[in-house]
Amino acid sequence: MKDQYDFSKMKGKKNPYTKQLKQPVTMRLDKDTVAYFKSLSEQMDIPYQSLINLYLRDCAMNERKLEMKWVVDDEK
Repeated sequence: MKDQYDFSKMKGKKNPYTKQLKQPVTMRLDKDTVAYFKSLSEQMDIPYQSLINLYLRDCAMNERKLEMKWVVDDEK
């Protein structure tokens, strides 16, 4: 192996997979939610963070939207 290499004439290429890299994100999740995904991950032998990512990716790919209805208490 050479002691020094000359990279000055090397033509660089961008990594074609950079768009597929994961982005670190800090999220605050309920303890019950994390416990649920951890128990699923043990059953499926998949890390729980990967399982959450797979679930969210499935929601995004299928354009699922959360439907919520707020209940208003009129007796105040």
